[in-house]
Amino acid sequence: MMDRDTRLQTRPASGLDSVSSFGVERRSLLKTSAMLTGVLLAQGAIGLLAPSLAWALEVKTIDQKQADTVLRLAKVLYPHEGLEDAVYALVVKAIDEQAADPATRQLVAAGVEALNAQAGGTWLTVSPDRQHDIVAALITDPFVQKVRATCITTLYNNDMAFAHFGYEGEAFSKGGYLHRGFNDLKWLPDPSLEASPAPYSA
Repeated sequence: MMDRDTRLQTRPASGLDSVSSFGVERRSLLKTSAMLTGVLLAQGAIGLLAPSLAWALEVKTIDQKQADTVLRLAKVLYPHEGLEDAVYALVVKAIDEQAADPATRQLVAAGVEALNAQAGGTWLTVSPDRQHDIVAALITDPFVQKVRATCITTLYNNDMAFAHFGYEGEAFSKGGYLHRGFNDLKWLPDPSLEASPAPYSA
């Protein structure tokens, strides 16, 4: 097996830097509005591709509590077992960029306050079930809808999500799907012979 240094030599995803490879220093951390950091699972689909297991995301517009809330809200809205926080962090990055607009920045602040008000304190600290119930009650809130819409366009459209879900990308440049798994359900447990026939041969 190739060692980590000889694997895919790219960042885990746009906007996420490898802490070890890109030298995020304490001084630069103190200059930022917020910082999200984490460690990828060594044997996970993403960890096997990334040049480093450590990742960091600089947040420039929203504050730390707002960034943490957006990250958790994305996970409540679109829960996927085993999906790395690094993927959900891309939603935070997108919201942070949109918050450069004062109206969006105010929307984020008001939305976080609404979640906290419903929690009777800090939404992030209540139980996962309570977090879900609060989000369900506020599902039409503009902030919740903003994060939900951003998840749809951001959460699944990146190389890390593709690796996690097993999406191999478009097939046209590889000759199409006919000889590359079309009508093949081997990814399901115990498919019938009709559902997973022998490979086609001309």
